[in-house]
Amino acid sequence: MKKIFIGALLFIFSLQACAPRTVPPTATSVVPPTAVVEPTVSETEAPVEDTTAILERLGGVPCPESDFTCVTITVPLNHFDPNDSRTTEVVFGILPATGERKGMFVTATGGPGSAGLTSADYYTSTFDPSIPEHFDIVFFDQRGVGQSGNLQCVQAAANYYLTDVDASTPEGEQATVDAARRFATECVSEMGNPEILPFLGTAQAVEDLDALRVLFGDEKIWLYGESYGTQYAQTYAAAHPDRLGGLIIDGTVDLTLSGPDFLSGQARAFHDVLIATLQACNEDDVCAESMGGGDAVAAFAQLAETLKQGPLTYNFPRPSGEFEERTFTYSDLESSAASYLYSEDTRMLFLRALAAYSRSKDLVPMARILYDAFSLDPETLEATIDPSYSDAIYYAVECQDYAYFSGTTEERTESYLRAGDAVEASQPYFSSVFYGDQPCLFWQDANTSTERPAALTEEGFSTLVLAAEADPATPYSNSINVFNRLSDGYLISQEGGPHIIFGRGVSCVDDLVADFLVSGALPPQRETYCDGVVIEAFVPLAPLSLDETSDLLEIFSSLDDEINYLPEYFYWNGEDTNSVGCPNGGTLTFEGTDAGASLSLDSCSFVDGFILTGSGSQDFGEGTFALEVNVTGQKEGMLTYTRSANWELQVTGEYGGETVDLSQ
Repeated sequence: MKKIFIGALLFIFSLQACAPRTVPPTATSVVPPTAVVEPTVSETEAPVEDTTAILERLGGVPCPESDFTCVTITVPLNHFDPNDSRTTEVVFGILPATGERKGMFVTATGGPGSAGLTSADYYTSTFDPSIPEHFDIVFFDQRGVGQSGNLQCVQAAANYYLTDVDASTPEGEQATVDAARRFATECVSEMGNPEILPFLGTAQAVEDLDALRVLFGDEKIWLYGESYGTQYAQTYAAAHPDRLGGLIIDGTVDLTLSGPDFLSGQARAFHDVLIATLQACNEDDVCAESMGGGDAVAAFAQLAETLKQGPLTYNFPRPSGEFEERTFTYSDLESSAASYLYSEDTRMLFLRALAAYSRSKDLVPMARILYDAFSLDPETLEATIDPSYSDAIYYAVECQDYAYFSGTTEERTESYLRAGDAVEASQPYFSSVFYGDQPCLFWQDANTSTERPAALTEEGFSTLVLAAEADPATPYSNSINVFNRLSDGYLISQEGGPHIIFGRGVSCVDDLVADFLVSGALPPQRETYCDGVVIEAFVPLAPLSLDETSDLLEIFSSLDDEINYLPEYFYWNGEDTNSVGCPNGGTLTFEGTDAGASLSLDSCSFVDGFILTGSGSQDFGEGTFALEVNVTGQKEGMLTYTRSANWELQVTGEYGGETVDLSQ
């Protein structure tokens, strides 16, 4: 059963994919022990100190490898039962305002299941400088996530997502049910069956944020939610409308929709964004030419139809330098495509993988995307823990926030399957998205009430609704629905665009948000439309062999691209030492440096007949890249390649007995 990232596995695919790598990304590890503080229950007892003094009093400590200060607060396990004395701990990261403080600006990240603290520093670096000047910046790991519990079921999730099933036949339907039931049991078991399980829903989690607000003595906060975070933000707004100075929701979930209605709309959005991506390729001459017959829509359809007939085998270059025969299924194709439809950059990377298959039946680039999507070790195919996300909490929250149909488990299961029939009949791809929440039918302590929250209404605060037309995870129609119900709402839309649009360097979006927060200025009109694209300009694949070109500048420039667009490198955390198998054999190893990355190549070949052994470096801040390598294969030599900050390319050295000095 494959995973489609409902609501947004936002940071895995929206943060990293949308942002160019200009600084080494950092990962937040487990926070050191902090003083545990009971939040006060009376507004009159709220402290009056400045932020630094409050953080010191609350036992704040530096968040690991971060400019933020981490504070652990103790909150009721069940906020809605005063007779329940059990508690849990939640970790917040706070960056005090550098200038005159206006209040707290809180970011609720997506998922559900993402650890907000892992992205706090990067996200803040994308804000207009006036925002951290006038606001305390607040991120948090929601209860159960990351530093607030770190509940995980990594192996159960990997087993579930890689189960190849097809709900289009009665046998396939039963297989989906069996896989969902098995996962629901195994995931909870792997978590350890924690007592917190019934209390992980969003309604409980937003009260943790309000406890922090009380501790800081703020009458109001400013809240930004993205993807699932919009579910969180709207829930907070409904519970505490008088505590909001302003609300921003980006990639919006329409909470009035039932779970099945949301999923059917999401399945359609993934399908439509896929088609838009393929059509955008056809409009890019370089991309279209890379697709063999010049038609990306036809190229995808051909691969999809082939895989529907049965799995394909391919040889994967393991990081050890060896090749291993593996199989690729139709379910794997949908998973790979879905995981890389979240942004303009990753859509282009998916198209490069599709072009590789179209050109030479090479499935390795598509497999790399699959392993990245599921956090699988490419060498062993074992599941690895992603500290920024928890599949366990995704389902623990989702199955509390939504219920799927009524009746007995058997009746609800049958209703789910029959509702899926209509989705399958309406679209050729991604009907499987609809089955993403099927484990909720069997989840321990799941919600059984299908009643949905009332529509968002403002009471004393304005709302910005941010949306991209090419959002696959939270369909654009969700944002339009929510916006149309608001009496004091403002819609900011982007043509094409990624799943989340704030903080992605689009001034049309970011300037309006900064003005709204810092000066309280509302957009000049209720609806603003910003330019955008569906895909970034296509970057061609490296030549298959030296028979296609003898231009050393072209070869090295393409190697530069191939390395930087390897999913293992593109999504690398910038710290750990990591190795990947090169397409034609050999190994590429990279490790973090103060400036970026150092690279080591051992008989590494991206172009047949051009084998490299040597070293390289990349400075993410300066935007430079260099390789110094011994070349063997068709010819021998010693060559140095450099790419300057302004993209000047140079190759020097000796190759095939001749002196080389080329520049572009």
